[in-house]
Amino acid sequence: MNGQNSPADSARETRGGTTADVAGMWVTADGNIRQELLADGRYDEARGTRRSAYTGRYTVTGNHIDYVDDTGFTATGDIRDGVLYHEHLVLHREERD
Repeated sequence: MNGQNSPADSARETRGGTTADVAGMWVTADGNIRQELLADGRYDEARGTRRSAYTGRYTVTGNHIDYVDDTGFTATGDIRDGVLYHEHLVLHREERD
């Protein structure tokens, strides 16, 4: 190994404390925004009928998420009580059948 984290590790990065398990689909109450957080540290966000409206990478520190869009735009989010607060959005984990 070269001492670097694998891509999967970046989704679970921690700097002390516990790390939130964030991988999965997160959706606004109206279903208009769907943010898929992939286990490899990438995300893909759909808005309305626009698939992959935003894509990029993310890292997790405790319950805090730092996003870097593929264009270089940055954003943050926090998970509190099972809810993802991403900038002005409120997203809930989509339940799997």
